[in-house]
Amino acid sequence: MPITCIIRYEIDPHKKAAFEQYARNWGQAIPRCGADLVGYFAPHEGSTTTAYGIYNIDSLAAYEAYRARLAQDPLGEENYRFAQREQFLLREERQFLKLVSAPHGTGVKA
Repeated sequence: MPITCIIRYEIDPHKKAAFEQYARNWGQAIPRCGADLVGYFAPHEGSTTTAYGIYNIDSLAAYEAYRARLAQDPLGEENYRFAQREQFLLREERQFLKLVSAPHGTGVKA
């Protein structure tokens, strides 16, 4: 059963456009390197500093191999440098979760 990685970012609210560019870059690099990207989510309403990146991967071992590929990917390398240069990421936390509610629903309508 795959695991889901949820990355919670605290971003500089004045650099939201930089985070959005960062997210678009990962939108290309992450799938190419072997993870199933659900998406990146930027603040819209409510908190102006909380953003998320979410993707699925087969296992923690697959995650380690994926991270190695991502570090060698030209766009991945550039995106890491972009984040360091622009300093829009203030904090980053990763959680690995497993889906426990499947199967969803029964198909019966009330």
